[in-house]
Amino acid sequence: MLWIKSLHIVFVASWFAGLFYLPRIYVNLADVPADSAAERDRLLGMARRLLRFTTLLALPALVFGGWLFLGWGIGKGAGWMHAKLLVVLLAIGYHHACWSLLRKFVAGRNRRSARWFRFFNEVPVLLLLAAVILVVVKPF
Repeated sequence: MLWIKSLHIVFVASWFAGLFYLPRIYVNLADVPADSAAERDRLLGMARRLLRFTTLLALPALVFGGWLFLGWGIGKGAGWMHAKLLVVLLAIGYHHACWSLLRKFVAGRNRRSARWFRFFNEVPVLLLLAAVILVVVKPF
C-alpha cells in the first residue's frame, strides 16, 4: 500500500505542477499583441504540449487514488474523504476548463484578460491546499 500511496502523491504533485504553470502561459497569451503571430504560435505550442503532458500525469494520479480508496478502503465512509473526492472532481473540472480555454486561444476567441488568468491561476493552489488539509488533518 505504501508504494501505491507514494506513486499517488508523486503523480498528484506532478499533475498540479502542470495546472500551476499552464494558466501562466495563458496570462502571456492574453498579453500577446495582435501582430505577434510568432510569439502566439510559440506560446500555443507550449500550452498544447504542457496540457497533453499534464493530462498524462493526471491519469495515474487518479488511478492510484482510486486504488487506495476502492482497493484498500482508505477513507471509506469518512467525511474528510467525501470532501476530498469533491476537491478531486473540482480539479478534474479545472483541468477540463484549461482544455476549453486552450481551444478558445487556438480559435482566436479568447475574450478574457491577462488579469483574469492571474486569478484563474490561483484555483489549483487552493484545491491542492484543501486536499492536503483534508488528508492530513482529517477535520471531519
